[in-house]
Order: sequence, then C-alpha cells, then structure tokens
Amino acid sequence: MHAITIPQAGGPEALVWAKVPDPVPGEGEVLVEVAATAVNRADLLQRQGFYNPPPGASPYPGLECSGRIVALGPGVSGWAVGDEVCALLSGGGYAELVAVPVGQLLPIPKGLGLVAAAALPEVACTVWSNVFLVAHLRPAETLLVHGGGSGIGTMAIQLGKAIGATVVVTAGSAAKLARCAELGADVGINYREQDFVEVLREASGGAGADVILDIMGAKYLQRNVDALAVNGRLVIIGLQGGATGELNLSTLLAKRAAVAATSLRPRPLAEKAAIVAAVREHVWPLVESGVVRPVVDRVLPLTDAAAAHRVVEASEQVGKVILQA
Repeated sequence: MHAITIPQAGGPEALVWAKVPDPVPGEGEVLVEVAATAVNRADLLQRQGFYNPPPGASPYPGLECSGRIVALGPGVSGWAVGDEVCALLSGGGYAELVAVPVGQLLPIPKGLGLVAAAALPEVACTVWSNVFLVAHLRPAETLLVHGGGSGIGTMAIQLGKAIGATVVVTAGSAAKLARCAELGADVGINYREQDFVEVLREASGGAGADVILDIMGAKYLQRNVDALAVNGRLVIIGLQGGATGELNLSTLLAKRAAVAATSLRPRPLAEKAAIVAAVREHVWPLVESGVVRPVVDRVLPLTDAAAAHRVVEASEQVGKVILQA
C-alpha cells in the first residue's frame, strides 16, 4: 500500500507519500480500506517529532478514518467484510489501509457519506469524553469552549446546545465567531480584542462558566480558573499555550472547583472502546437526526497532506480538513 510517511521530523514538506508494507489485522482487529481521514493537531505535533505514536500503533499519522472493512482478524464478530465504518485510531489514518481494533469502530451514521464521516470520530470522542464523562456538563449550565472554530470547538458547540447548555466560545476573527453563532453559540468572544474572563462574567451575570474546555494549557491556566463558576470544572486537552503554568490555588479552593487534564491517543484499548460505545449511544442519534453535523472546511487529496497541514497550522479552517484517499 501507500501511506504518508515521516522519514524525518520537520515542516509540512517532511510528509512523504511512499510505498510501505500492508498492515495485517491482529486478534480482535479488522483491516479497513481508507476512504478518507482528517487532520488533527496531534498529526502536526507528530510530524514535528513531538508526539510519537503509542507502542504498537501504526507509525503513520492519522487519528481517525472512514472506509470499508476488507478483512477480519482472528476473534472478530459483529462486523463483516464490506461494512462501511469510521474509526478512532492511534495512528495510521494517512494510508490506503489501516488495522483497527473492533472496539474503536463505528458504523457510518445514517444519511452521511464516507467522506463527511471521517470528520467525526476524533472530535466526537474527545468532546464526549471530556465535556460529559469528565466534566459532567448538565442542561442549563454554561460551557466555555476555547477555539470555537476548530474541529473540536464546532463539535463542542453543537453537543452543548443539544443538551440545553449555554455555550460561550472564543475565536480569533469575526468570521469564525459568525460561523460559531450559526452552529448555536450563544456568546462569541474575539480573544485578540476582548478579555474572555470579563466578557464571560458579564454574559453570565457574574457567575462564570460551569465547564471550560481548554486547548491552550499554561497560557490560560489562571485566567480559566478566574472564569470558572463556583463548583466549576476546567478540562485541559491541549497545550498550544505551553505546558508549564502557575496557578493561585486559593482561587480554586474558594470556588470549590476542579482542574482535569486528559489525552485520548495513549489510553488503553478498553478505555477507548468504552468512549466509542458512549459516542455511538449518545452522539450518533444526534448526528442521524441532524441535530449535530460534521463541519468540513475543505477536502483535499491524501497525497496533498502537506497542504492540509499548512491550513491547520495557520488556523485557516473552520471545522475539519479532510484528506480523501
């Protein structure tokens, strides 16, 4: 098969389309012929040499895909050759074939095509596991989403609104904030021009956010805690603003608040399978009913992965950039 390889770390030009050995599905795995994959920030970090795949995972980038099952490994039941699926991956989506543990497979939602479905697994699993399984967002609470125009942000807006939360987002342009509003965001904050803590306090009548989904890490740590409501929950899923920060714990104590930090890729198979099962139960019906939809900014050929990385690196997109095989 062919895959996007990374012979040495570097810029987008480090991505090389090359012939590589076909993967072989192991115990409890299926082989998927990839129709499409999507670009995630983790792929950019892997390309730069900062985020290696977990042991045993494919060395190629790509944390999600859609496609068709072409072979079953030993011990597989409940799936058949020819089934159209999308999947959460530990790596290997930027390829013509990928081996996938059955616990990380999802059926294509009814009414959705293969290409659009490739935009769902990573963001749906990330948002559901963090906003709902970790932070336990409830109806009528306020959710603050940093990076509202990202793939994760666009999914968080829709799922927050679907359960009846008030959703506040930050983004870096009026155009992105307008797209977030179209998806249901109640309040938009331009982080280049406004202080999100002040705007959030005003919008919430001084209460703050019950849940914050953060991609910035250190840069926003103290300000996020300042923005939390009493009994608020901050979940950090990205470190775009650095990994080492300082926090006034007295603020956290006074608010009886909690800070959690999670990652998805290195989790054990059983944990990933549980998250995927929860997404199938809770998110897939919302997708099939049209309440939640994948937000696709553009579709490029898989061989143009370097161009796709440049788009995401510059934060030019709203939603996901798809690579079609």
